[in-house]
Amino acid sequence: MQDTNRNQALTWVLVIVILLLIATMGFLVYQAFRQSMQQVQQAVQPVNDMTSSLGTQVAEMRHPTPTVIADPLTVIYQVRSLARLETIQYSVEKVITAETGQGVFGPLFGDKLLFVAHGIVIAGIDLDKLGPKDMWTEGGVLYVHLPEAEVFIATLDNEKSYVYNRETGLLTHGDMNLETTARQAAEDEVRKAALEDGILKQANQNAENYMYRLLRNLGYSEVIFVHPTPTP
Repeated sequence: MQDTNRNQALTWVLVIVILLLIATMGFLVYQAFRQSMQQVQQAVQPVNDMTSSLGTQVAEMRHPTPTVIADPLTVIYQVRSLARLETIQYSVEKVITAETGQGVFGPLFGDKLLFVAHGIVIAGIDLDKLGPKDMWTEGGVLYVHLPEAEVFIATLDNEKSYVYNRETGLLTHGDMNLETTARQAAEDEVRKAALEDGILKQANQNAENYMYRLLRNLGYSEVIFVHPTPTP
């Protein structure tokens, strides 16, 4: 009986030792595998970095970022003092179509673009043209003859203006000056649209309102604006 119990105890001890050996071997194998994977990752990392860098370079070649280099030489050729009173601003949108080489051979040699122009037109009066003869008093009344309103700025907003569509013939790369021509025409059209809408009339009215408040604050109780009689 004692021999049987001893044999069972030895058997359990042997089983426990074997399990400990298996666990130890498994742990050692896991550590070796982990170290191997780390070495493989370290070996492959330069290749991954090179592949990523190459992909970035290819993307930059396909979609290059424009480089703008300003000439370090700057020439200021004129400085002039201004006394402009800006009284109104228009924001105008125009669609311009510019084309060349159209006709029978248009599909081969033609060039056509659709340009969406966002323009700004600013008008007012030039106070530098206001002289002593244009302001006088009679019986406590101040008479004022303001200069005629004029357009100071008519330009495109480049951040909002863009080429919507362009079609070139099969045998041409397009006219390199066509977009420039469209932009110049757009500026003229933006100015023309503002003039047709009466920007100068509104600029005159706004100038009179501003000057009226200013002159009243300076102490003139009554201010009358004089307009020249239109030439028939």
